[in-house]
Amino acid sequence: MPNRLASETSPYLLQHADNPVDWYPWGDEAFARAREEDKPVLVSIGYAACHWCHVMEHESFEDAETAALMNEHFVCIKVDREERPDVDAIYMDAVQAMTGQGGWPLNAFVTPEGTPFWAGTYFPPVSRQNMPSWRDVLTSLAQAWVDQREEIVTASREIVPRLQGAATLEASGEELNPALLDEAVAILQQVFDSELGGWGGAPKFPLPPVIEFLLARGERPMALQTLRRMASGGLYDQVGGGFSRYSVDAQWAVPHFEKMLYDNALLARTYLHAWQITDDPLFRRVTEETLDWAIRELRQDEGGFASSLDADSEGVEGKFYVWTADQVREALSPELASAAIAHYGVTDGGNFEGGATVLSRVSGDPADLAAIKAGLLAARSLRVRPSLDDKRVTSWNALMISALADAGAAFGRADYLAAAVACAEFVEGELRADDGGLLRVFNRGRAKQPGFLDDYAYLLEAYLTLYESTFDERWFIRAVELAEAILIRFYDPELGGFFSTGAEHTGLIARRKDLEDAPIPSGASSACFGLLRLARLTGESSYLDAASSLIALLHPIAPRHPLAFGHLLRAMDFFVSPVREVALAGPSDELAAVVRRGFYPHVVLAGGDSDAIPLLAGRTPVDGGATAYVCENFTCQLPLTSAEDLTKALQ
Repeated sequence: MPNRLASETSPYLLQHADNPVDWYPWGDEAFARAREEDKPVLVSIGYAACHWCHVMEHESFEDAETAALMNEHFVCIKVDREERPDVDAIYMDAVQAMTGQGGWPLNAFVTPEGTPFWAGTYFPPVSRQNMPSWRDVLTSLAQAWVDQREEIVTASREIVPRLQGAATLEASGEELNPALLDEAVAILQQVFDSELGGWGGAPKFPLPPVIEFLLARGERPMALQTLRRMASGGLYDQVGGGFSRYSVDAQWAVPHFEKMLYDNALLARTYLHAWQITDDPLFRRVTEETLDWAIRELRQDEGGFASSLDADSEGVEGKFYVWTADQVREALSPELASAAIAHYGVTDGGNFEGGATVLSRVSGDPADLAAIKAGLLAARSLRVRPSLDDKRVTSWNALMISALADAGAAFGRADYLAAAVACAEFVEGELRADDGGLLRVFNRGRAKQPGFLDDYAYLLEAYLTLYESTFDERWFIRAVELAEAILIRFYDPELGGFFSTGAEHTGLIARRKDLEDAPIPSGASSACFGLLRLARLTGESSYLDAASSLIALLHPIAPRHPLAFGHLLRAMDFFVSPVREVALAGPSDELAAVVRRGFYPHVVLAGGDSDAIPLLAGRTPVDGGATAYVCENFTCQLPLTSAEDLTKALQ
């Protein structure tokens, strides 16, 4: 019989609905039972595209004897970390504090009050490689709960302050020194992989917020080399477009094959900005192929985007994506196959399990590249596909809205702009709560879970980008409403910064401020940057005050750890730089294209005929024609009427 997860909408939870484990979803019911029966609670956290989560499920959670042991001694809760990032953050901090490392699956053993006393990640069904078996863990902790209860409860309480994140951090009182941002660039240079691009060794992550910070600061070599290397390696799907989660090696050659919506939204926009700077056709191609992949494989009927594609197909990681030379020859004509094998570095020995090859660009593009890709994509489409996590997460859809709107405006792609608008309308239609706030997830026709800071903040940034790309005032108006909601629901007026959860997120042992990019932007840094941008369009000081309060908290810390604070450093760069406010009046398509085609990280743009945008107040066309006002702090230069003059002013 299915367990209690059968009525959930999360694909990850539904994957466990037929386990013999008596799983509960996160909520009061499970903890009430734990208190009633005086049992500890197992909080097991993962996500649908997680390879090792699947492994542990098959090895342990589907095993009847193991499940009986779990059911006898524990109340068992299964959590989708993408639905409940608040729960995940608390217990991830706990496992890192207890073991020095983290990851998923995350298995935390907690008291009936929710306080963790022991935590770990993956455990095998039998002891190996210095890892205890999962059954040994269960047996030992069940016995400890009986024999050492008092010590467990006392020790667990001592970890609670650690789980608050940065909620008790206080500002130093010193102002941000812009030179710290140059020091952050210097630190990145010290740890940069000058041969292969990126930072650090294996596993190697893309880190688009760091690259965006470097591009905004005018640092080109590190950023562009990393982007070129990633686009040429196996991290990038050379056949179908889109990026995998990370590279298991330092060469970007072999990825962990799960494909996430958020990574691809962020990377598409970063490649777009690289194209705006360089006009390199490779960067444009990667941008468009990534967005086309997302539209083709993740977009759902109502316009929203699904969360991820699994790393596995037919129970084997990467099987859908890798090739042998014989498979290439079967898919293509002899001439095209020969060119493809040479271009993508396909060898008889391969670079992956079973002699297969993860495709990389090892030579210049052949003349028939489009035909090669089309043939391989058609052949691959006949394979068993990785499973789709089709839940729509508000914050991740917001990232895709930003990418589509930005790219649509820059490339003149009406289809991308239409996709961005359709996604925004889906969010407005399906992910709004009765009180006007946001909901976190939508699936199976149902939206649930009050939105977190990142949902509000990413959407604030997305709607500002969508407004700048279309001049449709409704997105500006919604951005203002989201900013006000952030100030009411998440802003900390006492110590500064932003809480990750609102008052409606109950049942947690700590209210946290999550600050680091992990590795996508933190909700706090996104709120900061969005409010700074909105302040430049409205002149509203409360937005500037809230944003600068986060900078006051973190400017002594973030520049010393740039790999963890890329998006906040981007906001700090915007904060200390001369920002130009461009207001367009009259029929301004040509002037708008000047701003949208270029990379101007310290510009905000307003246009259209609307009384709702303060920056447009009093900006009238000269002689009825298109007119640009380039301003700083709402003080404008003489109006400009030609694209050439506007280009010069922005440079």
